[in-house]
Amino acid sequence: MNMLLSGIGKGPKSPGKLVPFRFREVDGAVLLTSYFGDWTFVSRDEFRGLYQGELSPELEARLVEKNFIRDRVDAEQLRERLRYRRRFLNYGPILHIMVVTLRCNETCVYCHASRANMDQVETDMSRDYAEKSVNLALQSTAPRITIEFQGGEPLANFPVVKHIIEYAIEKNRAYGKELEFTMVSNLALMTEEKLDYLIKHKVQICTSIDGPEKLHNKQRILTTGNAYQLAANWIERINKRYIELGLDPVLYHVEALLTTTRAALDIPKEIIDTYVNLGCRSIFLRPVDPFGFADKTQKTIEYERKRYEEFYRAAVDYIIELNKQGTQVLERFASIFLTKILTGDDPNFLDIRNPSGAGVGGIAYNYDGNVFISDEGRMLHEMGDDTFLLGHVDNAKYRDLMTHETVRAALIASNLDAQPDCVNCTYNTYCGIKPENNYTTHGSIQGRTRENAICQVHKGIQDYLFTKLHQADASTLEIFRRWTTIRERSHFLQTGTAS
Repeated sequence: MNMLLSGIGKGPKSPGKLVPFRFREVDGAVLLTSYFGDWTFVSRDEFRGLYQGELSPELEARLVEKNFIRDRVDAEQLRERLRYRRRFLNYGPILHIMVVTLRCNETCVYCHASRANMDQVETDMSRDYAEKSVNLALQSTAPRITIEFQGGEPLANFPVVKHIIEYAIEKNRAYGKELEFTMVSNLALMTEEKLDYLIKHKVQICTSIDGPEKLHNKQRILTTGNAYQLAANWIERINKRYIELGLDPVLYHVEALLTTTRAALDIPKEIIDTYVNLGCRSIFLRPVDPFGFADKTQKTIEYERKRYEEFYRAAVDYIIELNKQGTQVLERFASIFLTKILTGDDPNFLDIRNPSGAGVGGIAYNYDGNVFISDEGRMLHEMGDDTFLLGHVDNAKYRDLMTHETVRAALIASNLDAQPDCVNCTYNTYCGIKPENNYTTHGSIQGRTRENAICQVHKGIQDYLFTKLHQADASTLEIFRRWTTIRERSHFLQTGTAS
């Protein structure tokens, strides 16, 4: 039931009084959502009455409270809410991914980055391309930017990582932006010297943990050692350094991601326990993406998305129980969606926003100087497809990148109000799509949403969250509200001084 209803019925209590809304059956009730992000549940009988033009005083009062009665809403307040939630449209790219090398010391069965062997130094980014990438990034009209180091394994080209950090800090004196550095690393090449540098320069460190040691080592093969033990040891060491700096470990810790392969589906509790025992306070339960080497190994790692939905529900149920027992840990997908659902804000996660962040929210700079609409676009380049290539740092101009026809096409394609299926979807206000994913799976940036595995994942997660909200268990609701809290992360910010 995802049809848009407005103005049905002819009686004095007709739903013609209602703002346009979308609806979906969830947990035995009917969920109503509005374009402005408001939502409420009605019973099946109440919904049948709405359809027939009946509106009881009790239901009308509830709908007034939730801004569903057209002549009782504060139009200016709704405009301000919408303007605030979409404020990211006033900015330029915030996320600037710099792929400093394709070299990697681990071989992952689902690799999205199209890794190169450790001796292929020709895939290292040069200092020249690094500086030109930073120059473009700082031209973004966003007041705050994040430079994220990716690979391959970025620690394999640590001299250029250091050069980018120092060059960006110095150049930013003229721009005065809030500047943040993030590194995505498997940690196997970490040393105390490198860690000292990263801690000193406030670089946030992210890694991947695939669950218990046996599964992690099976999927992330390190011929020179134990991938899990190395990652676990460095996670502990980094988190200890944050504590030594006097930082709250709930707010400051190594961020860890899970790529959910077929082998992970049957052990959700074991995976969560592994993360908690490592001191991780947030878990991102991501499904496999159809990019990089993962496209070639899907016969062994892929699965029906219904299986992922079952895994996700079991995992988050367990996370909620751990929170009730006093262990603070959150799931990142849930945090993103709940922030939109419960607060009316948008955390600006580029993959789940409307329109998507491709080009206008983030840009990827490859080791060879090529500039792409996103990291997924770069991955497709490594697979021989340059659909999402925007230019090269040698001659690219910021304005030309922002007005590039590919950026404009992706912007239109990811506007949910222009997508035939998404425009009437109950979760339109909270969701987002990736044109790169549509292109990879359907051969078109428009895609066919109802056949899209990512759409299935997003709907499944939101069905789960709204089921929990409908059941209204007080302790669960309190946990959900805590997950939406905008956490203070000022330690990682470096404020430049404009001259």
